[in-house]
Order: sequence, then structure tokens, then C-alpha cells
Amino acid sequence: MTKPSIFSPVASPSPGAVRSGSALTRTPWLSIIMPVHNEASGIVSALIALSPLRASGDCEVIVVDGGSTDTTRELATPLCDRCLSSDPGRATQMNAGASQARGQWLLFLHADTRLPAHVLSVLSETLAEHRECDWGRFDVDIEGDSPLLPVIAMLMNLRSRLTSISTGDQTQFVRRSTFEAIEGFPVVPLMEDIQLSVRLKRLTSPLNLSARVTTSGRRWETHGACRTILKMWGLRLAAWGGVSPVRLARLYGYGAAAQACEQRGLPHA
Repeated sequence: MTKPSIFSPVASPSPGAVRSGSALTRTPWLSIIMPVHNEASGIVSALIALSPLRASGDCEVIVVDGGSTDTTRELATPLCDRCLSSDPGRATQMNAGASQARGQWLLFLHADTRLPAHVLSVLSETLAEHRECDWGRFDVDIEGDSPLLPVIAMLMNLRSRLTSISTGDQTQFVRRSTFEAIEGFPVVPLMEDIQLSVRLKRLTSPLNLSARVTTSGRRWETHGACRTILKMWGLRLAAWGGVSPVRLARLYGYGAAAQACEQRGLPHA
């Protein structure tokens, strides 16, 4: 009997959602997968920034919408190679994108994060030099006005190097065959990035690239840097203490993702 796919089914791309043209006549070696939800205000600039990578023919961009109620999907469709729909939740969306990817390497990029210049050459040279490695992440800069943001970024990068645990803000990348072997992201509504790191570090150590991605500091500035740090560490302690991912997601404000996981039967007590 064939083993069921670990990845959730996705809706067929809408007309025009799959790019045609000479750049896709050869198979890209890198697939950038971007989960989105109500990102209409920034999705155009995020995808335009990736257009030179697509034009190279070495990279495809797959956007996976998790039920946006704004115009995110309509705006994204002409600016990416595939625009898919899935149930809400970053883990579910990223697994859905990975199931449609053609690249040997998968890179998971948040809509509010920008890749470093010359990212393709940085990645290709590093991966060629470290053929034994199956995954990694970038250092991160946090964009914003708060003087605490550079300190937060420095501590995130240091903690990641010491623990081999990374977060989605640091833009994780993984060999496709390895991602499939570990059955992708755990389908949880929160901290799927940390759980992925835990799975992957059992196989090989990560590549900690000093090249920096730049992510938005809106979360820290909206809710306060210190308050956000305390909240995140509180959620991590609660997770280590056995509180369910669904309950943690509701506390964080990811209600739609929590509900989707409840419908799949994930414990939420």
C-alpha cells in the first residue's frame, strides 16, 4: 500500500498562477516558499524583490495563501511562479508549497523578510563547500526604530549558533530530500520552525550563514520589545511544560491556525 503524502492537498493554481516563459525551461535548484495571510499591503514589494532570482532561471517562487480575506492572492498571482491555497497555519502552508516545489533545495521565506544581496551565489557556494550539510539558516537584522532591535537580533543569532535551533525569522533552508524524509514541518499552529530545527539537528549540524536577512520589527514595536520577548519566552516555557500547541497559538493570537489544527484532531487541552 502506498504511504499517504505527508503534505496537505492544495487547491489548483488559478489561471495565470503558474508562470510561463523561458526562465522556467530548466529546473530551478532553489524553491522559495512564502506562506501568506492578509499581506496585501506588502506582498507586491516582497515579490518584486525576488523577481531577479526568478529571472535567473535558478529559482522559483511559490506563494501559499492561508485563507486571506484581502487581495493578497490576486496581487501575488502575477508576481510568482505558483500561487496556491491551503488551510491556514504556516506549517500547513509551507508543507503544501514544498509538495509542489521542483528545486533540490527549499527556502522558507516570510513575507516581511528580505533576502541578502547575491543570495543565490552565497547559497550555491556554501552548499557546494559543505556537501555534507542538509539545512541551515541566515543571520538576521531586525528593521525598525527601537534601539533594542539590534540587540534582539544579535542575541537571536548567538542563541541560534549555540543551540542549533533557528526560527522562521532567520529564513530556514533545507535539502528537499531531507525535508521529505523527516515528513516536513510538524503540523502545529505555533513554533513549527523550532520543532523543524529539533528534527533536523538530529541528522546534521546546521549551516549558520553570516549573510543577513532583514525582517520587519513590527511585532516588537507594536507590542513593545521587552513585552514581546517576555511573551515569547513565556510561550516557550509553557510549551516545554506540556501546554498544547493549539492553546499556545490561541494565546499568541493565531486563532485561525489553531482552529484548523483542532479540526484535524490535534489535542488542545
